Parts: sequence; C-alpha cells; structure tokens
Amino acid sequence: MQTHFDLIVFDWDGTLMDSAAAIVHAIQAASRDLGLPEPEEHRARHVIGLGLTDALQRAVPDLPEQEYPRMVERYRHHYLSRDHELTLFAGVREMMDELERRGFRLAVATGKSRLGLDRALAHSGLGEYFHALRCADQCHSKPHPQMLEELMAELGVPPERTLMIGDTTHDLQMAKNAGTGGLGVSYGAHPPEALLALEPLACLDSVEELRAWLLENA
Repeated sequence: MQTHFDLIVFDWDGTLMDSAAAIVHAIQAASRDLGLPEPEEHRARHVIGLGLTDALQRAVPDLPEQEYPRMVERYRHHYLSRDHELTLFAGVREMMDELERRGFRLAVATGKSRLGLDRALAHSGLGEYFHALRCADQCHSKPHPQMLEELMAELGVPPERTLMIGDTTHDLQMAKNAGTGGLGVSYGAHPPEALLALEPLACLDSVEELRAWLLENA
C-alpha cells in the first residue's frame, strides 16, 4: 500500500478527547475566583491548544502578571476536579487501532503539560499507541514549530512525510511553520471557517470522517 505519510501527529484536547467544554469552564471559573471578568466562551475556546500560561494570558488579558501563578492554580483546581469525567470522542480507539495495524508512526503534540498528558493517556488507555510525545512544558507553545521539529527528529521522519491533525488554528499554523501537512477537525474548539483559512488538506466534521480520510489519503 502506497502512503503519503509515515508520521501522524495528533493534538489531544478537542481532537482525540472531548475536553474543550471542560477547559472553557475551568478558565471561566478561575477568572471568577480571582474576581476578574469571566471571558466569553469564544475567547476561552480560542486559546485552547496553547500552553497554559500563554492561554490564560490571552483569555484574561486584564490579569496582572503577579497573579499568573494563582490563576494557573485555580484553573488546574477546576479542570482536575472534572478530568476523570472526560471521554474520548466516539470512534477514536477504533481509528487508532486501524492506524497502528497499517504501520503508521503515531505521536502527540499538545498544549497540555506532560503530567496532564500522562494522566489523560492513563485514563483513556491510549498511551500504548504513541511512539513519541511533546507537551507545552517541554517546548515552545504552539504555533511555534518546535514540538513537530523534535518529533520528526526523534522518529526520523521528514516534514513532507509528516501530518499534523488538530482542532485549532494553532495546530494548523504550527504545521505550516514546520513545513508538514495539516489536517483540521471541526468538532473541537475552533470553527471550521477559521480552520479552512489556513488551507489544511481537509477539514473533517467527525472522527468517522477523519478515520475515512486517513485510511484513503494518508
């Protein structure tokens, strides 16, 4: 079987795990805890995928710099109180099984911390599928290309044989910055029109569509 890609890199939140609403809730609740105006949902959704401190700075621009650590602590409190309730999008495990059987190298590039990703991998049972991982506390935040560059170097795959899949413009801009293919999914944090503006190879509306596209085109 001829393939176009050897390495498929997934974002986590909003791409594999249905967690965007929980992230928005945690940002808004942390803002209330600090007596700050609660960011509207679209603003909170837009920062999903960034490293936590970068995300909170953008979501709550009036936050004084000395309050960043407290904001991070309150965000983590609210998010971790619900993260055990989060689930994978329907069809994700079956898709990963098929990609593994077909011999693709699989990786994750996420705005989560490594501790947070390790928790999510253990809870979801997906850890066994991935050959390499990069998180926001290991690299520059998206859309800087460092995560993808390090994954490609570690696994020995060039940009033209690498595909980045994500639900945010940060993911697709990172792919452009790294010179890899980019694939958008519209069922997560950012609307399809924003994803399409970055000219991904496709923008899929469900995991079922994503799986079908990968099996036919990757």
